Amino acid sequence: MTSAVHSVGPLTPHLYAPDAVRPLRAKEHFLQADTQVELHQHPWPQLTFSTRGVIRLSTTDGSYIVPPSRAVWVPADVPHSISLMEYAELRTVYLHPWLGPHWERCEVLEISPLLRALMLALDTTPDGLPPADPHAAQRERWIAPLLVDELERATQIRIDVPLPADKRLRQLCETLLRNPAGRATLAERAAAIGASERTVARLFRDQMGMSWQQWRQQAVLAHALPLLARGMAVSQVAAASGYATDSAFCAMFKQATGKSPTAFQHRKKP
Repeated sequence: MTSAVHSVGPLTPHLYAPDAVRPLRAKEHFLQADTQVELHQHPWPQLTFSTRGVIRLSTTDGSYIVPPSRAVWVPADVPHSISLMEYAELRTVYLHPWLGPHWERCEVLEISPLLRALMLALDTTPDGLPPADPHAAQRERWIAPLLVDELERATQIRIDVPLPADKRLRQLCETLLRNPAGRATLAERAAAIGASERTVARLFRDQMGMSWQQWRQQAVLAHALPLLARGMAVSQVAAASGYATDSAFCAMFKQATGKSPTAFQHRKKP
């Protein structure tokens, strides 16, 4: 049985707007599973992560899977929404537009211990209330250059599911996203949209810079991570992701994420 999705607004970004005096602003929200933060945008970039729980950040170009060991960078003025697959402590850091890096697309980043400590050290009090730390503004100005330097050093990891502009190719991709367990070959999927396997393979390379196999792997990860986060058995997740054996699924998963599927399982709610 599918749980009902609870939609909420954009979590008051206007109460945390960064400026020259406070170039970094941080906020935290404790949100329940199946919460979706509605599509919104703002004129400053952000860094989003969760101290617990897997989240999915979506833009018009695709979805980005963010486990607790990683964060996602969202450039200024990019419309985005966030889906929570389980109870999560959601943290967001807003940066003044003149702060780097100036990446033009979303990036999933490995969080170093130093980067995590810097983000967690920021005051999370909204405008209109006195900061919990009376020296918050000064600390934010000190932290800003070190945080940006650590951000630029962070390893970028592809756990995203890009979506193509070509209508036929998008139809093929969305069909797999609706049913990741389907084991149809690329030739069969291409025939269903009236194209040849060769044409579809070329479109993947031209439009998304990756092969069909690479894109499918990203789609499988996007499907599998929330299931693991809810405590589903690895064997069930493997089957739901279209893998004939647990070992094949585990090998793919570890190669893509650097960890075993069990490392992403969260069996207890805090």
